Amino acid sequence: MPTLQTLIAFFGVAVVLALTPGPDNIFVLLQSAQRGWRAGMAVVVGLCAGLVVHTAAVALGLAAVFAASAVAFTVLKFCGAAYLAYLAWQALRAPAAVASEVPTGAPVTQGPSLGRMVGRGMVMNLTNPKVLVFFLAFLPQFADPARGGVALQLMVLGVVFMVATLLVFGAIACFSGVFGTLLQRSARAQTVLNRVAGLVFLGLAVRLATVDR
Repeated sequence: MPTLQTLIAFFGVAVVLALTPGPDNIFVLLQSAQRGWRAGMAVVVGLCAGLVVHTAAVALGLAAVFAASAVAFTVLKFCGAAYLAYLAWQALRAPAAVASEVPTGAPVTQGPSLGRMVGRGMVMNLTNPKVLVFFLAFLPQFADPARGGVALQLMVLGVVFMVATLLVFGAIACFSGVFGTLLQRSARAQTVLNRVAGLVFLGLAVRLATVDR
């Protein structure tokens, strides 16, 4: 098992990385603003579930096999880009709901169920090959073979990273969700928000499609 000092240092680095602007936290921010904090938290849960899969892949040695395959990397990144482009299309064509038709305190935008939002977060995370490659390079730096099984240490580090992500992204989801609910009282503001979200998703799709290993 990693030492307490190692875990504390790793947690601090993980928090900083979670706060650094990137596709995942931008995705959480926009989905929360569009659909409310509950939907945002569901996306966060999905993203964290994806991190568990990435961690397991690194611990079991599957990530190294994947990183060595240019074909696998390319296929996965284009799948992720296509999914983001699909979300962009949905956001750009989404109509603004009439505020008077929505109960007080409820988010205006009607959309996928919380279960589907969890799925969105998981797909978003798993189809980004850069996350897997990053975990492959990042996690082993904090593992010490002298402290026992490396695979177990990597799993523990992955859980710590997930907790840091859950806390930071959860805060983003709550803040953005509350702010987004205020914007959703206005049909015009909601339309602008949907268009901005669509353009951002499209930009993320292009960025992912053009990324190199």
